Amino acid sequence: MKFDQLKRREFITLFGGAAAWPLAARAQQPNRMRRIGVLTPYPADEPEGPNARLTAFAQALQQSGWAVGQNVQIDYRRGDGKPAIMRKYAAELVALAPEVILASSSAALAPLLEATRTVPIVFAGVGDPVAAGYVESLARPGGNATGFLVYEYGIGAKWLELLKEVAPRVTRVAVFRDSSIAAGPGLFGAIQALAPSLGVELRPVDVRDAGEIERAVAAFAQASGGGLIVGGRATIHRGVIIALAAKHRLPAVYTLRYLAAAGGLISYGPDLLDQHRRAAGYVDRILRGEKPADLPVQAPTKYELVINLKTAKALGLTVPETLLARADEVIE
Repeated sequence: MKFDQLKRREFITLFGGAAAWPLAARAQQPNRMRRIGVLTPYPADEPEGPNARLTAFAQALQQSGWAVGQNVQIDYRRGDGKPAIMRKYAAELVALAPEVILASSSAALAPLLEATRTVPIVFAGVGDPVAAGYVESLARPGGNATGFLVYEYGIGAKWLELLKEVAPRVTRVAVFRDSSIAAGPGLFGAIQALAPSLGVELRPVDVRDAGEIERAVAAFAQASGGGLIVGGRATIHRGVIIALAAKHRLPAVYTLRYLAAAGGLISYGPDLLDQHRRAAGYVDRILRGEKPADLPVQAPTKYELVINLKTAKALGLTVPETLLARADEVIE
């Protein structure tokens, strides 16, 4: 009798476990291959920054139970930031019928929303998605896209403050912007509002191609007291701009860490690796049944201040100790 009772208990335990196990397994490892698309305006040979973001995204997906080749396939399209190429790759991705697409930057998001208003899209590193018409509101995106802001407009004033702090003699600042991006005028407005109190005259520089940038910087550098604020799509031409800043001895503030690491004087901006990890969290939630319309657009939570002392020395600048103390990283 005891033996029969024991066998019965074992059967119930095994049966109950077998019934529960597939549910848990399905929650962690879906039994069908899922498909994710990724669109970025940066080519595969791009150094550190953009490629590191996609690596962080894939790693965060894996931590959520999505392993490439096992239960998820990721299709990448890497453009050059030019609208025609980005539209071509956006259409290609949508044609592959992914269940969700990661848009890395506004240059990727805009053509994707032209290509589809049904496939869920999670974006990272996007300026003002409400002004651009990408979402209805930050709290309730409403459509097929949601994600993470690259920064809020107030950061523009912070860039100008940092430039004056590291180079007090700057009285003229060329601000690189892309007027085709909705966030461009807002950021410039934030810088413009602060400039008079710091005794700074601003000159906007529209970003179209490397040749135009070279001509604009050369003309700007003819007078003394100049400095640069480099953001937006200008980072696509970072090599040209960093070289021009060194050639004309112009102190410059950049938006992202890898630009200071590449030779820029100082950078202050969001941690885009963190944003892409968080984007993976939204992709995971969408794959498990949630809708982008119900997931709020989120602001950055981590910012990085990076100072390149080698560049400062080359420019003849002495970085204040108070500024060095606030830096997250100092490159020597």
